[in-house]
Parts: sequence; structure tokens; C-alpha cells
Amino acid sequence: MIFRQLFDYQTWTYTYLIGDRQSGQAVLVDSVLEQVDRDLALIDELDLQLVYSLETHVHADHITGGGQLREQTGSTSVVPIGANVACADEHIRDGETIAIGDLTITAIETHGHTDSHMAFLVNQTHLLTGDSLFIRGCGRTDFQSGDPGTLYDCVTTKLFTLPDDTLVYPGHDYRGHSVSTIGEEKHHNPRFVGKDRAAFIEFMNALDLPNPQKIMEAVPANERCGQV
Repeated sequence: MIFRQLFDYQTWTYTYLIGDRQSGQAVLVDSVLEQVDRDLALIDELDLQLVYSLETHVHADHITGGGQLREQTGSTSVVPIGANVACADEHIRDGETIAIGDLTITAIETHGHTDSHMAFLVNQTHLLTGDSLFIRGCGRTDFQSGDPGTLYDCVTTKLFTLPDDTLVYPGHDYRGHSVSTIGEEKHHNPRFVGKDRAAFIEFMNALDLPNPQKIMEAVPANERCGQV
């Protein structure tokens, strides 16, 4: 498996490239419009063909490169079921899989940050958590029909029940971390350790965070597959 973690410094966003060496097929997860040229150059350099562009959710802090990637490569645009993205080619459901060569990517419904969010488990070893679970944190729940109770349920019953050595790769990081494990997050993530569902809801409802700087342009653009 080819696995690359790519970073956009303006929005603190991770994009993930997954490739199958034998078939030469590849997937990009959570692309950023301004980084499309970088990503395509790497795909070309590694002699891969982009087959799918996946989104964990409709982003509020950056504009997706999914539409542009589709135009330039013919790749299939995939978003979670329930996302208001009519221009996407496919809407993926909980438990459904995407195959590239011998690699399997499984969608895991992780609502709560938004009302249509998926994590993606790659080959049962690499978990792309999007904005549901961060390294020692989690995504906010105060817009796009987010719900802290739903996020708590999804993380604790769906993600924290995966094997402890499952690698955790988040959609964002603001403190210089790149990878964790399910075991680490169960034991050290302060958003969840020592908190029951009620305490988590109370904590999340009291965060009072400012809106992402790009929310007014990013959400409608991402509902149009990145068309500004």
C-alpha cells in the first residue's frame, strides 16, 4: 500500500493519498482546492491513476478540490449519504466499501461534527477520522446540524471499539501531531477520558468557538463540489 499524508498550512487540513502498487489505482481523501496541482504532481510521480476523490463530510474551513480533480482526471467524486452535494457521483453509506486493487476502504458513519460524516478505515489498519476524532481532541459540534451526543456515541461505540493498534489519521491538526492510535486516544484524549455522555455534551456546548474564517464561502462551494 502507498499511503501519504499531505498538509495544507493555511487551513491545517490533512489530505490523504492511498494507492495500490499492483493496479496503480489511487484515492484522495479530503482534498484542498489550492493543493490540487501538488497532489496531482505526486500522483503522477508515483505512476498512479486517481480513481476516487472521497470526502469525510462537507467542510466549513476549506474548499474541496474534488470537482477540479474530476475534471482533470475523470475520477469519481464520493461523499457521505445525506450530504447536500447533488453534483457528487456517488453517496456512500455506513459499512459500504471502495476497492482499489487489493485495498479496501470501509465507510464508518461518524455523525456529530456534522449530520453527514464518515470515517474511512483503510485495509483494517489506517483510520481516517476526518473531523470526528482528532489527536487528543475532536471536531466541534455547533454548526451544520452537529450534535455532541451523537458524536460521543459514534466515537465511543464505533471508533473506540476498533483494535487498539489501529492507526488514527485526523482531518486536521493544530499542534504538530500527525498520527495516533485508537488505544492512545481511548486512554489519553481529554475530550473523552473521564467523561460520560452527559459530561461530554456539557463540555462541547460550552466551547463557544468562533466560526471558521472560510465558512461562508466554503460550505456553499463544497455543496457544489468545490465550484466557487
